[in-house]
Order: sequence, then C-alpha cells, then structure tokens
Amino acid sequence: MPVKGALERYWVKPGTKVDFSTIHSSEKTLFDGLGKADFAPQFRALQDQLQELQKMLYAQNKHRILVVMQAMDTGGKDGCIKHVFSHIDPQGIHVRSFKKPSEEELSYDFLWRVHHKVPHRGQLVIFNRSHYEDIIAVRVKKLFPDEVWKRRQQHVVDFERMLAEEGTTIVKIFLHISKKEQKKRLESRLEDPAKHWKFNPDDLADRSRWDEFMVAYEDVMSMTSTEFAPWFIVPADRKWYRNLCVARIMLDTLRNLDMELPKVDWDPSGIRIED
Repeated sequence: MPVKGALERYWVKPGTKVDFSTIHSSEKTLFDGLGKADFAPQFRALQDQLQELQKMLYAQNKHRILVVMQAMDTGGKDGCIKHVFSHIDPQGIHVRSFKKPSEEELSYDFLWRVHHKVPHRGQLVIFNRSHYEDIIAVRVKKLFPDEVWKRRQQHVVDFERMLAEEGTTIVKIFLHISKKEQKKRLESRLEDPAKHWKFNPDDLADRSRWDEFMVAYEDVMSMTSTEFAPWFIVPADRKWYRNLCVARIMLDTLRNLDMELPKVDWDPSGIRIED
C-alpha cells in the first residue's frame, strides 16, 4: 500500500532504516501556520468523514480494518483513540488492549492471544498495544534470550502477511513523544489526585531505559514496515496535531478501499408503507 501525499513524511517506507531524530516529536509540519485554536473545525470535518466511511465499511460487510497503536507510557494512545474515533458507530468498532500476558496466555505461542481478536468482515479493530509488546518488552527487559525476539520479528511479518492476504487492511501507528514531554505528563499525574490512578511507579523503570526502547522501536519498525502492513511515526507532543495526523491516516486508509453502500435487489419506489 504505497502512501502518497502529505502523510508520506510519516510513513516508514519498507526497507528503510527508522531514525526518530529525523521527525521531531513536537513538529506540526503538515499544518504549518495553524495552532491549536485552528484545529477544531478541521478535526470535526475529518471525524464526520470517518463516520460516513465507517458506515460503508459496516454496511458493505466486506473489508476488515486492523489498527495497531503503540507508544511509550503517556504517549497518548487512549486519548487519541477516544478523540479520533468518537463519532464512529460502536457496533462497527472495537478496542482491544494487551497488557502483561496472563499465565494462560503464556502457555500458548505469543500470537495466540492476538489472533482471535483481529477484526471480522465489516469491523474496525484497534489494538491498544499489541503483539509488538512481545518483541519490544522482551528485548529491552531481557525477559528471554535475544534469539526469541529476533525470530519473533519475522513471525510478526508472516502473521501480518497472512492477515493481509486473507483480506485485512492493516495500518500501524507509533505515537512519537519526547522524553521531556513524558516527564511533563507523568508529573501532571502526580500533581492531580484525579489522575493518580493513571500513574504506575513501574513506568519509571521503563523510563530509565528510554534510549534502549527507542533503539528497539527503530529496529522493529525498520524490520516490520511492509507494503501490506505499514508503520507511521506520528509526532505526538502536541495532542491536537497527533489527532489530526491519525485522523488523516485513517481517512486515507478507508478511502483507498473504494467502498460503496450495498445495492438492493428490489425497487424502493414500488413499496408503500400503510398507515
């Protein structure tokens, strides 16, 4: 699925080496001249267009859409999903979250818990975290020997190829925040009692490995961004810009399907509804 237009800047072209330093986490390149105050009308228009296209997706019952969303802690996955997809009919969208594997999940192969949550026809499914945790976390935290996460990268490519060949459209999004912005967001959780539940002291251990996580993400995206399952790196320090970019990515993805409402095999003009 080659990407054209403005969002090509954030597309990880297959075969290229990802380097986060080439995309600043607070940039707003695609909307130069705009500020947060200018964003609302544009964003509402994108939400309305997404709503109409999702109706076609559901009614046509032909395509499957899988959105994989990854980020560091406080990267904004929940907020992004909430805002970008807020106008979509809940019948046709499902958010699946993947936390630390349970004992049962660990007793199977690492893709077992993921595979049965992929979308069926007419559905849009969002993975809030995903099978990529079983590569990134395993690598950085050294949960298993290196050969485990190395072979899993190829397993993931093969898994996503199978899904794509069976009719699933896959788009993968990494919300790119800076370490400085993460510090600001973590501190806001500590300062506001209403946000204390969001703070997990264990997140500080991951923060201490920031550079290792960045290298791991660069490597895995370089390896797994394909024509059939592309990665996008979205600057996410500015929440409004993040939301605009993700909405545009989703709009382009749905438009590329050339969907239309199902044709009926009866003549509506000949039907009368009795009083």
